[in-house]
Amino acid sequence: MQKILFFATGWLIVLMPFLFWWNTWFGRHLSNQQLTEYLRDDKKPRHIQHALVQMGDRMSHGDSAVKQWYPDLIRLANDPVEEVRNTDAWVMGQDISGTGFHETLLKMLADSSPMVRGNAALSLVRFGDATGRPQIVALLQPAAINAPISGHVIDADRPGTAIHQGGLLAKLAAPGNSVPIEVRSPVPGRIRSVSQPGATVTADAEIAVVDPATEQVWEALRALYLVGQIDDLPAIRPYERDLRDISNDVRQQAQETEKAIRTRAGN
Repeated sequence: MQKILFFATGWLIVLMPFLFWWNTWFGRHLSNQQLTEYLRDDKKPRHIQHALVQMGDRMSHGDSAVKQWYPDLIRLANDPVEEVRNTDAWVMGQDISGTGFHETLLKMLADSSPMVRGNAALSLVRFGDATGRPQIVALLQPAAINAPISGHVIDADRPGTAIHQGGLLAKLAAPGNSVPIEVRSPVPGRIRSVSQPGATVTADAEIAVVDPATEQVWEALRALYLVGQIDDLPAIRPYERDLRDISNDVRQQAQETEKAIRTRAGN
Protein backbone atom coordinates (compact mmCIF):
# COMPACT_ATOMS: atom_id res chain seq x y z
CA MET A 1 0.00 0.00 0.00
CA GLN A 2 2.83 2.33 0.88
CA LYS A 3 4.42 1.75 -2.53
CA ILE A 4 1.14 2.51 -4.28
CA LEU A 5 0.76 5.78 -2.36
CA PHE A 6 4.37 6.69 -3.12
CA PHE A 7 3.84 5.93 -6.83
CA ALA A 8 0.55 7.89 -6.90
CA THR A 9 2.15 10.89 -5.21
CA GLY A 10 5.04 10.86 -7.67
CA TRP A 11 2.63 10.59 -10.59
CA LEU A 12 0.62 13.60 -9.34
CA ILE A 13 3.80 15.64 -8.97
CA VAL A 14 4.46 15.03 -12.67
CA LEU A 15 0.83 15.20 -13.84
CA MET A 16 -0.34 18.41 -12.15
CA PRO A 17 2.16 20.76 -13.88
CA PHE A 18 1.32 19.06 -17.19
CA LEU A 19 -2.41 19.59 -16.68
CA PHE A 20 -1.82 23.23 -15.78
CA TRP A 21 0.32 23.69 -18.90
CA TRP A 22 -2.21 21.83 -21.04
CA ASN A 23 -5.06 24.06 -19.87
CA THR A 24 -3.16 27.34 -20.26
CA TRP A 25 -1.03 26.76 -23.37
CA PHE A 26 -2.56 28.65 -26.30
CA GLY A 27 -0.98 26.28 -28.81
CA ARG A 28 -3.26 23.39 -27.80
CA HIS A 29 -5.56 22.62 -30.76
CA LEU A 30 -9.23 23.49 -30.35
CA SER A 31 -12.01 21.86 -32.34
CA ASN A 32 -14.59 24.06 -34.06
CA GLN A 33 -17.03 23.36 -31.26
CA GLN A 34 -14.44 24.31 -28.64
CA LEU A 35 -13.63 27.50 -30.54
CA THR A 36 -17.28 28.52 -30.41
CA GLU A 37 -17.50 27.72 -26.70
CA TYR A 38 -14.22 29.43 -25.80
CA LEU A 39 -14.99 32.62 -27.75
CA ARG A 40 -18.16 33.07 -25.70
CA ASP A 41 -16.80 32.02 -22.32
CA ASP A 42 -17.04 35.41 -20.61
CA LYS A 43 -16.12 33.89 -17.25
CA LYS A 44 -12.70 32.74 -18.46
CA PRO A 45 -10.87 35.43 -20.47
CA ARG A 46 -7.95 33.05 -21.09
CA HIS A 47 -10.32 30.73 -22.94
CA ILE A 48 -11.26 33.65 -25.17
CA GLN A 49 -7.58 34.47 -25.73
CA HIS A 50 -6.83 30.83 -26.50
CA ALA A 51 -9.57 30.79 -29.15
CA LEU A 52 -8.36 34.08 -30.61
CA VAL A 53 -4.78 32.85 -30.92
CA GLN A 54 -6.03 29.70 -32.65
CA MET A 55 -8.12 31.82 -35.01
CA GLY A 56 -5.17 34.06 -35.83
CA ASP A 57 -3.04 31.06 -36.73
CA ARG A 58 -5.74 29.57 -38.94
CA MET A 59 -6.42 32.95 -40.59
CA SER A 60 -2.72 33.40 -41.39
CA HIS A 61 -2.83 30.05 -43.21
CA GLY A 62 -5.86 31.04 -45.27
CA ASP A 63 -8.41 28.83 -43.48
CA SER A 64 -11.75 30.20 -44.70
CA ALA A 65 -13.68 28.13 -42.12
CA VAL A 66 -12.84 30.67 -39.41
CA LYS A 67 -14.98 33.33 -41.12
CA GLN A 68 -18.00 31.97 -39.26
CA TRP A 69 -16.52 33.54 -36.09
CA TYR A 70 -15.69 36.95 -37.60
CA PRO A 71 -18.72 38.58 -35.92
CA ASP A 72 -17.24 37.47 -32.59
CA LEU A 73 -14.02 39.36 -33.39
CA ILE A 74 -16.03 42.54 -33.94
CA ARG A 75 -17.90 41.97 -30.68
CA LEU A 76 -14.75 41.30 -28.64
CA ALA A 77 -13.29 44.68 -29.59
CA ASN A 78 -15.43 46.02 -26.73
CA ASP A 79 -14.64 43.26 -24.23
CA PRO A 80 -14.00 44.60 -20.71
CA VAL A 81 -10.76 42.58 -20.39
CA GLU A 82 -7.75 44.44 -21.81
CA GLU A 83 -5.81 41.30 -22.75
CA VAL A 84 -8.76 40.06 -24.82
CA ARG A 85 -9.04 43.35 -26.72
CA ASN A 86 -5.28 43.36 -27.25
CA THR A 87 -5.26 39.88 -28.78
CA ASP A 88 -8.40 40.66 -30.76
CA ALA A 89 -6.75 43.70 -32.38
CA TRP A 90 -3.82 41.54 -33.49
CA VAL A 91 -6.06 38.80 -34.88
CA MET A 92 -8.10 41.17 -37.04
CA GLY A 93 -4.90 42.12 -38.83
CA GLN A 94 -4.51 38.56 -40.10
CA ASP A 95 -7.26 38.94 -42.75
CA ILE A 96 -7.64 42.30 -44.45
CA SER A 97 -10.76 41.02 -46.24
CA GLY A 98 -12.69 40.60 -42.99
CA THR A 99 -15.93 42.56 -43.11
CA GLY A 100 -15.92 45.31 -40.50
CA PHE A 101 -12.34 44.71 -39.35
CA HIS A 102 -10.93 47.95 -40.78
CA GLU A 103 -13.63 50.11 -39.22
CA THR A 104 -13.37 48.31 -35.88
CA LEU A 105 -9.59 48.73 -35.72
CA LEU A 106 -9.94 52.45 -36.40
CA LYS A 107 -12.23 52.73 -33.38
CA MET A 108 -9.76 50.77 -31.27
CA LEU A 109 -7.16 53.50 -31.79
CA ALA A 110 -9.05 55.35 -29.04
CA ASP A 111 -8.93 52.41 -26.57
CA SER A 112 -7.94 53.20 -22.99
CA SER A 113 -5.02 50.73 -23.18
CA PRO A 114 -1.79 51.80 -24.92
CA MET A 115 -1.14 48.18 -25.93
CA VAL A 116 -4.56 47.80 -27.54
CA ARG A 117 -4.07 51.09 -29.39
CA GLY A 118 -0.65 49.94 -30.55
CA ASN A 119 -1.83 46.54 -31.78
CA ALA A 120 -4.77 48.15 -33.59
CA ALA A 121 -2.38 50.57 -35.29
CA LEU A 122 -0.03 47.74 -36.32
CA SER A 123 -2.93 45.76 -37.78
CA LEU A 124 -4.15 48.79 -39.70
CA VAL A 125 -0.80 48.93 -41.52
CA ARG A 126 -1.73 45.57 -43.05
CA PHE A 127 -4.78 47.32 -44.50
CA GLY A 128 -2.52 49.97 -46.03
CA ASP A 129 -3.84 52.47 -43.48
CA ALA A 130 -1.35 54.70 -41.66
CA THR A 131 -3.96 56.39 -39.43
CA GLY A 132 -2.43 54.77 -36.35
CA ARG A 133 1.10 56.04 -37.02
CA PRO A 134 1.19 58.17 -33.82
CA GLN A 135 0.23 55.10 -31.78
CA ILE A 136 3.02 53.11 -33.46
CA VAL A 137 5.59 55.79 -32.66
CA ALA A 138 4.37 55.71 -29.05
CA LEU A 139 5.32 52.01 -28.89
CA LEU A 140 8.98 53.04 -29.24
CA GLN A 141 8.88 55.41 -26.32
CA PRO A 142 9.24 54.63 -22.61
CA ALA A 143 6.05 54.60 -20.56
CA ALA A 144 5.96 57.03 -17.66
CA ILE A 145 3.74 55.79 -14.83
CA ASN A 146 2.33 58.29 -12.35
CA ALA A 147 1.35 57.65 -8.74
CA PRO A 148 -2.43 57.22 -8.33
CA ILE A 149 -2.33 58.69 -4.81
CA SER A 150 -0.05 60.61 -2.49
CA GLY A 151 1.85 58.43 -0.04
CA HIS A 152 5.13 56.68 0.58
CA VAL A 153 6.61 53.66 -1.18
CA ILE A 154 6.70 50.52 0.98
CA ASP A 155 7.81 48.05 -1.69
CA ALA A 156 9.17 48.28 -5.23
CA ASP A 157 10.87 46.26 -7.93
CA ARG A 158 14.41 47.10 -9.02
CA PRO A 159 15.51 49.16 -12.03
CA GLY A 160 16.75 46.96 -14.86
CA THR A 161 14.24 44.20 -14.10
CA ALA A 162 12.12 42.81 -16.93
CA ILE A 163 8.40 43.22 -16.32
CA HIS A 164 5.31 41.94 -18.08
CA GLN A 165 2.18 43.92 -18.81
CA GLY A 166 0.29 44.29 -15.54
CA GLY A 167 3.39 43.43 -13.52
CA LEU A 168 3.77 44.97 -10.07
CA LEU A 169 6.07 48.01 -9.98
CA ALA A 170 5.52 49.35 -6.46
CA LYS A 171 3.21 49.49 -3.48
CA LEU A 172 2.09 52.74 -1.90
CA ALA A 173 0.85 53.38 1.62
CA ALA A 174 -1.33 56.41 2.27
CA PRO A 175 -2.44 57.92 5.59
CA GLY A 176 -5.80 56.53 6.64
CA ASN A 177 -5.61 53.67 4.16
CA SER A 178 -4.74 50.30 5.69
CA VAL A 179 -4.55 48.52 2.33
CA PRO A 180 -1.49 49.35 0.16
CA ILE A 181 -2.17 50.62 -3.35
CA GLU A 182 -0.48 48.60 -6.09
CA VAL A 183 1.11 50.38 -9.05
CA ARG A 184 1.33 48.13 -12.12
CA SER A 185 2.97 48.51 -15.51
CA PRO A 186 0.61 49.19 -18.44
CA VAL A 187 3.19 47.77 -20.86
CA PRO A 188 5.72 44.92 -20.99
CA GLY A 189 9.38 45.88 -20.99
CA ARG A 190 12.22 46.68 -18.62
CA ILE A 191 12.09 49.01 -15.62
CA ARG A 192 14.26 52.06 -16.26
CA SER A 193 13.49 53.75 -12.95
CA VAL A 194 11.10 53.32 -10.02
CA SER A 195 10.81 55.10 -6.68
CA GLN A 196 12.27 52.89 -3.98
CA PRO A 197 10.92 52.03 -0.50
CA GLY A 198 10.88 55.01 1.82
CA ALA A 199 10.35 57.56 -0.94
CA THR A 200 7.41 59.94 -0.68
CA VAL A 201 5.37 60.62 -3.81
CA THR A 202 2.47 62.91 -4.61
CA ALA A 203 -0.57 62.03 -6.66
CA ASP A 204 0.00 62.23 -10.43
CA ALA A 205 3.77 62.56 -9.99
CA GLU A 206 6.04 60.16 -11.89
CA ILE A 207 6.78 57.03 -9.90
CA ALA A 208 8.30 54.78 -12.58
CA VAL A 209 9.49 54.62 -16.18
CA VAL A 210 9.36 51.39 -18.22
CA ASP A 211 11.28 50.92 -21.47
CA PRO A 212 9.33 49.02 -24.16
CA ALA A 213 9.87 45.30 -24.72
CA THR A 214 12.13 44.22 -27.60
CA GLU A 215 9.27 42.51 -29.46
CA GLN A 216 7.19 45.67 -29.25
CA VAL A 217 10.04 47.80 -30.60
CA TRP A 218 10.72 45.32 -33.41
CA GLU A 219 7.08 45.35 -34.60
CA ALA A 220 6.87 49.15 -34.40
CA LEU A 221 10.05 49.59 -36.44
CA ARG A 222 8.81 47.16 -39.08
CA ALA A 223 5.55 49.09 -39.38
CA LEU A 224 7.30 52.45 -39.59
CA TYR A 225 9.48 51.00 -42.36
CA LEU A 226 6.26 51.10 -44.38
CA VAL A 227 4.43 54.17 -43.06
CA GLY A 228 6.95 56.22 -41.07
CA GLN A 229 7.64 59.88 -41.75
CA ILE A 230 10.56 62.22 -41.16
CA ASP A 231 8.96 63.45 -37.94
CA ASP A 232 9.30 59.92 -36.52
CA LEU A 233 13.09 59.77 -36.78
CA PRO A 234 13.82 61.14 -33.27
CA ALA A 235 11.93 58.16 -31.83
CA ILE A 236 13.74 55.70 -34.12
CA ARG A 237 17.34 56.88 -33.87
CA PRO A 238 17.98 55.86 -30.23
CA TYR A 239 17.52 52.24 -31.31
CA GLU A 240 20.24 52.63 -33.92
CA ARG A 241 23.05 53.30 -31.48
CA ASP A 242 22.25 54.97 -28.14
CA LEU A 243 20.29 52.51 -26.03
CA ARG A 244 21.88 49.65 -24.12
CA ASP A 245 20.72 46.04 -24.35
CA ILE A 246 19.44 46.49 -27.91
CA SER A 247 20.01 43.49 -30.16
CA ASN A 248 21.85 43.80 -33.45
CA ASP A 249 18.67 42.82 -35.27
CA VAL A 250 16.75 45.72 -33.73
CA ARG A 251 19.60 48.14 -34.48
CA GLN A 252 19.69 46.99 -38.08
CA GLN A 253 15.91 47.29 -38.40
CA ALA A 254 16.04 50.81 -36.98
CA GLN A 255 18.69 51.77 -39.54
CA GLU A 256 16.70 50.21 -42.38
CA THR A 257 13.56 51.98 -41.20
CA GLU A 258 15.29 55.37 -41.21
CA LYS A 259 16.68 54.66 -44.67
CA ALA A 260 13.22 53.76 -46.00
CA ILE A 261 11.68 56.90 -44.49
CA ARG A 262 14.37 59.12 -46.01
CA THR A 263 13.91 57.45 -49.40
CA ARG A 264 10.17 58.13 -49.34
CA ALA A 265 10.80 61.73 -48.33
CA GLY A 266 13.37 62.18 -51.11
CA ASN A 267 16.21 62.87 -48.66
